[in-house]
Amino acid sequence: MALQCGIVGLPNVGKSTLFNCLSNAKAQAANFPFCTIEPNVGVITVPDERLNKLAELVHPQRIVPTTVEIVDIAGLVKGASKGEGLGNKFLANIRETDAILHVLRCFDDDNVTHVDGRVDPVRDKEIVDAELQLKDLETIDARINKVEKQAKTGGDKDAKIAFEVYSKIREALLRGQSARTVTFDTKDEQKIALDLFLLTDKPVLYVCNVDEKSVVTGNKYVDAVREAVKNENTEILVVAAKIESEIAEFDSYEERQMFLNEIGLEESGMNRLIKSAYKLLNLQTFLTAGPQEVRAWTFHKGWKAPQCAGVIHSDFEKGFIRAEVIKYEDYITYGSEAAVKEAGKMYVEGKDYVVQDGDIMHFRFNV
Repeated sequence: MALQCGIVGLPNVGKSTLFNCLSNAKAQAANFPFCTIEPNVGVITVPDERLNKLAELVHPQRIVPTTVEIVDIAGLVKGASKGEGLGNKFLANIRETDAILHVLRCFDDDNVTHVDGRVDPVRDKEIVDAELQLKDLETIDARINKVEKQAKTGGDKDAKIAFEVYSKIREALLRGQSARTVTFDTKDEQKIALDLFLLTDKPVLYVCNVDEKSVVTGNKYVDAVREAVKNENTEILVVAAKIESEIAEFDSYEERQMFLNEIGLEESGMNRLIKSAYKLLNLQTFLTAGPQEVRAWTFHKGWKAPQCAGVIHSDFEKGFIRAEVIKYEDYITYGSEAAVKEAGKMYVEGKDYVVQDGDIMHFRFNV
């Protein structure tokens, strides 16, 4: 399940530095625009403390965490929707991602130039939003031109519904609002909107890149961003890319934790960012535990047992009979699968069971 989050933003906001912290792939980090031309893709391990706790009980041969792909995309500038700078490449790259990590510069540093001369994260956000909205407006106008005549003069019911959906999105875009802010009443309308694959319909996490002294408390720039996005149904994450670069240099977990404790953090910004990206994609994790491996498996929130079985192997879904489910907390409490069974805490579930995050699953199937 190769789902991707794209890291976007104006040049010199810290995108590539954050990407380097996230991934072993080293994107070039330099103090000038467009240093990242081809998108760098990193497969990032999703931190999950549950795996280690299970492994302490099961003693498996290996631990296999789940992953998410992060793409570092070239910096955007004004006019990207019309092809300015690396606009066309930027827009093509972002269209292929499933969610957006929008990095905003929230720090002052005279040694790092700003493409627009001064630090203003709200303005930076609006520049990126406007370019994406303009590109989406092109898409919507083209669709409206195709169905408008059928919707107004013909008896085509589908064309009429599509025209209403397109028009509603167009009105929002003209107001400077993103497509994700538009709500629809029926599943048919929702499907038509999703099938447009609009850039501004993708879920967004705003990543405020701050200086070291602001990493715990935030600053005036972060406060301004919070105010600007309060009606967007999105989240903000505060990180300090410079600190994360220093953390990445430590060899051991203990050294990293000591450093974090010294600056007042319980967890690194990168761990929080990866977890937030995973959540942004509407993903959850079920677990399997046995002597060969303790493993995390990715699934979409709301999936039922047969769909999750198919994540392991397509035959598991085709021949699904039942799922034996242990809640993670019960496994930790009783200490082994046998003890959980003896306590009556293993549940047998059928095809309609909606798998929950952290469920320890064993699938029975017959092909």
